[in-house]
Formats: sequence, structure tokens, C-alpha cells
Amino acid sequence: QVQLVESGGGLVQAGGSLRLSCAASGRTFRSEVMGWFRQAPGKEREFVAATKWSGGSPYYADSVKGRFTISRDNAKNTVYLQMSSLIPQDTAVYYCAIDVDGSYYNTATYKYEYWGQGTQVTVSS
Repeated sequence: QVQLVESGGGLVQAGGSLRLSCAASGRTFRSEVMGWFRQAPGKEREFVAATKWSGGSPYYADSVKGRFTISRDNAKNTVYLQMSSLIPQDTAVYYCAIDVDGSYYNTATYKYEYWGQGTQVTVSS
């Protein structure tokens, strides 16, 4: 049973930083894609960033490029999302997810089979 547990959310002022973590368990991860998504109140869940367990360049949504950095620690089965220069529009529940196929980066939520419970990020102005 694959489990994803996010942590690190909280309240931060605009311009501040937060680091989210996603601990994965339940299988041996080799070539899957790990993604971060977010969902603001009244809006659809949207893609934020993704990385592959096997390495290579990560992929970012234009809205976070240059401000957010996704990384992973294979030994800990953990993926991180370092968020800097936060703005109020970044306020959302952040979810990590796994795309088992891992052939290429998908931004569509239905391509990801496993999801965490989410962690709230609130950016005050």
C-alpha cells in the first residue's frame, strides 16, 4: 500500500519561504514521477512541479518557476518543495502525488495514481 505524507505547511508572510516534505512508503521507487500540486479555495487542483526518482531535470509550472525548487532524497524516499518569494496567490492546500508510469512529466491530475492528504500553505500580505 503506497502512502504519501506531506508536512511543512503553515502561515508565512509574503516574501517568505517554506519547505514542504513528502515522505513516500509502500513500494520501491525507481522510475516514478513525483509531483506537487496545489488547490486554492474554489479552484481546480493545479500542477506545481515534478521530478523523477531516477534523476534528470525537474519540471515546473510557469507560475512558480524561479521561486520554487523540487528535490528528492532517494535514501529517505522523500521529495521536497522549497518555496521562496511566496506571494498570497500561492495560498492553497499542497499535495504530493505519484505517477507510476514515469515516462514523461504529466501535469494532469488524473495521470497520478497516489495522493497524499495535503498540507495547508497560507501566505499573508
